[in-house]
Amino acid sequence: MGADPKRFPERLGYHGSQYSDDVIWFHAASLGEVMQIGPLAQHLAQTQRATILATTTTAAGADWVARNMPDAIHRFIPIDTPSAVRRFLNTWSLKVAIFVEGDFGPGLIRQLQQKGVPQILLNARHSRTRARFPAVFASLLAPFSLITCRSQSVAQDMRALGLPDGQIQVVPDLRLTLPKLTAPAGLTGSLSDTIGARPLWLAASTHPADESAVLKAHSEVLKAHADAFLIIAPRHPRRGEPLQQLARDQGFHVARRSLCDEISQSTQVYIADTLGEIGALYALSPIAFLGGSFGEEGGHNPYEPASFGSAILYGPRVKNFADAYTALSDVGAAMIVDEPGQLGHAVAGLISDDQSDVLARAGLEYMAQTQDCLSTYSNLIEAVLAPKSV
Repeated sequence: MGADPKRFPERLGYHGSQYSDDVIWFHAASLGEVMQIGPLAQHLAQTQRATILATTTTAAGADWVARNMPDAIHRFIPIDTPSAVRRFLNTWSLKVAIFVEGDFGPGLIRQLQQKGVPQILLNARHSRTRARFPAVFASLLAPFSLITCRSQSVAQDMRALGLPDGQIQVVPDLRLTLPKLTAPAGLTGSLSDTIGARPLWLAASTHPADESAVLKAHSEVLKAHADAFLIIAPRHPRRGEPLQQLARDQGFHVARRSLCDEISQSTQVYIADTLGEIGALYALSPIAFLGGSFGEEGGHNPYEPASFGSAILYGPRVKNFADAYTALSDVGAAMIVDEPGQLGHAVAGLISDDQSDVLARAGLEYMAQTQDCLSTYSNLIEAVLAPKSV
């Protein structure tokens, strides 16, 4: 969803009277990008004694800022015309312009450079557009004081543009600065007591393209482990009813959390169609399949289950978090399932061989090694902001 039509003047650079206080500006195009900046923005606001300005292009991103960054100012990014950009930049006393992952126009970059505003790109990722137009992006990125890359391969992409090594830093994914999800002990404990010692696996943040594969996989798991228990947590709770019907049509005994259905010994599939409880489910489940990875959604954040010690399985379509899945796979914390039909075999194998413990430990170790990411990011940004000696 694009910008709120009622706020379209912001897209033209109109923001009212000039704001005189020092401002640290973060631009994060949409929800996926803006969700990464909360802890870092709060830290910089305190250490730099500055106001945070957060711009987005979408209303969903604006709503997230309003809910989660109440002390920040939100505006929609101006369109990249000389007059709109000029009006926008003249409104704020900018200490720095920080772009998350990308989304910046040449006119904006040019005027920031003319005003002497330092520019930073955080969490750079692979870009087909950048690869197609290397000369254009080399020119756009040349004025940036700092570019952080989430992997060595992304950094190599940047070096291939002719950017100097001193401009590029390889830093773990910005998402690693986010706080761990909450997992209420009461919920985790009550579900654990009810499920008991039954082999358990979780299909988290599923979409329709995942759900048929997940249910078919559970049929395969039940052949090897007759008392196995599956929790499906659909990405959108409205999927609860159709998912319940789909599971029943395939012969499963189903309970649904939103209806307060009781779990019995005969329950094979539990649909957790509620909000705000996924942390408890990760804490409970030794194996987690991450949805959005068999369809077109691009996958979901694998650091969340890794932080709880869940062994991670995922499909091949994870473009939104490709570097995260690669990093966790490289350390032995996650396994790709290339085809939907292979999911049941993968789950049953992890249960039979107790391999889920090996993946879980690897994930916990990786998360422990990267827990100081916030300090790393803040130190790099504060170095850009530090007064330069003459």
